Amino acid sequence: MSNLNTASRKLTGAAIGAAALTGSLLVQAPSTQAATVTPPPAHAAFDYQIGGAYTPPRGVKVVTRDHTASPAAGLYNICYVNAFQAQPGAEKDWDSDLLLRDSAGKVVYDEDWGEALLDVSTDAKRQRIAGTIGAQIDGCRSKGYQAVEPDNYDSYTRSGNRLTANNAQAFIKLLSARAHADGLAIAQKNTSELAGNRKANGLDFAVAEECGQYDECGDYTSAFGDNVIVIEYTDAGRSKACRGWGGTLSIVQRDVDVSPAGASGYVRKTC
Repeated sequence: MSNLNTASRKLTGAAIGAAALTGSLLVQAPSTQAATVTPPPAHAAFDYQIGGAYTPPRGVKVVTRDHTASPAAGLYNICYVNAFQAQPGAEKDWDSDLLLRDSAGKVVYDEDWGEALLDVSTDAKRQRIAGTIGAQIDGCRSKGYQAVEPDNYDSYTRSGNRLTANNAQAFIKLLSARAHADGLAIAQKNTSELAGNRKANGLDFAVAEECGQYDECGDYTSAFGDNVIVIEYTDAGRSKACRGWGGTLSIVQRDVDVSPAGASGYVRKTC
């Protein structure tokens, strides 16, 4: 069983508009660019702030924030984008044919979070979707982020076999090329079953939700070494991750809603 991608699909973001992108940039081989970017430091104190930005706790060196937020001054900043699914209620911001549909023509949703899956099944559609997500990645660069975290790489597993792992990998390669052209490192988010293909897909580090809970952390370290950031949502998951990987990986426990500090329900624990 792969991770459930819990908190990362809770955000609401800015409306997604159309954006132009030249095909030559999109199809650039990501592997030729990977050496020019810098992944986050391994085993650095980390905070996951995709539910709202706040002053990082003392000692934190790496922060992930939503692409609509500003980066944290003086830290290594990772920019979150929802790349494979529409934000909740944002279906109308996408061309109708870019939403994945079932045999009856109904939009296919990630039922846990009410997000419509984007249809990355053909090269033409992938190019159009990558134009919009690529504009968000450009915005991350302009704001001063050092890396990007495209979420829902594993959405094909929720598509009812309408999308494939090959579709997902073809799309992530487009995003890798765009990120590397912007000088940004790019993360593999979850999807441990594809970690072994990280070099071919142009991915520089991993962000793994609940790999301690589901005994998957080794799947990521086999491919990415110590360049793995772990987010757990339970005490048990954090304890398992810390026992196995606390000396080498960045590990943090957050509440499922990834609440800002001071908000009701806020949880942040480390090893």
